[in-house]
Amino acid sequence: MVNTPNPFTDVATGERRDQELVQMAKGGSRAALEELIVRHQAWIYNLALRMAHRPEDAKDAAQEVLIKLFTRLSTFEGRSSLRTWLYRIVINHLLNMKRSRAESREIAFAEYGQALDDTPDAEFPDPQVVPADAQLLIKEARIGCTSGMLLCLDRGQRMVFILGSIFGVSDAVGAELLELSRDNFRQRLARARRDLRNFMQDKCGLVNTANPCRCAKKTRGFIKAGHIDPGNLRFARERVTHVRDVAARVSDEITGLDEAYAEIYRGHPFQNPPDFTTRLKELMNRSELRSTLELD
Repeated sequence: MVNTPNPFTDVATGERRDQELVQMAKGGSRAALEELIVRHQAWIYNLALRMAHRPEDAKDAAQEVLIKLFTRLSTFEGRSSLRTWLYRIVINHLLNMKRSRAESREIAFAEYGQALDDTPDAEFPDPQVVPADAQLLIKEARIGCTSGMLLCLDRGQRMVFILGSIFGVSDAVGAELLELSRDNFRQRLARARRDLRNFMQDKCGLVNTANPCRCAKKTRGFIKAGHIDPGNLRFARERVTHVRDVAARVSDEITGLDEAYAEIYRGHPFQNPPDFTTRLKELMNRSELRSTLELD
């Protein structure tokens, strides 16, 4: 994982360097623009991944956002932090983008729970039968299933939950990025936590061990249904950086079951992003986009 500064701390890490890179990029430096992209592409991609669920859709969304960064950078006047300016673009794009394939229709928690109930239980996968390590398959099932639960939240709730509970932003930063009052941000976050907690407390066995739903029991069913491809895992890796490793939680308001369920998501991988710089270099060579920043 590339060591990129966390833009979601109360005082955005690396803001001074970002401002320097913006000025150099506006002066025509390709190298500065590329560095700026590298510094933020992982955060943008991981935010998109939790909104869109499928890595393919997250890649498309993140690339679209980075193109907006490229084409609009000349309008940044420095009256706000780059973090505020950039991540408002990111958030507005993700809230208003075309529905991803995983979002092809709205899914209610009741419907998602029924789908889990309808997935037959089976014994622990036999590693001799499938080409991936059995523990990785179960991890894939856990991450995929809990990520899918986020899709039961509407986009506004999902964004607030990702920022507040997964990426650990304070109410001050969350309110700034979503252009809300701090009270409103806290209220929306509380509702999103409540809805997700109520479902998981009733259905999921990861925290409430009284629940019968277990990732290991559902893995074979997920494979049979096509939700998991043993030869092409989307989420699980042998060596990963977790969200909690790069996004320290700054709010101490989350307690009890909310904390327990949030930690499930903070234990999800913080994924390495695709290499967006190659595609953007191609765009830089187009005359109509070169003129945007007068790149050298």
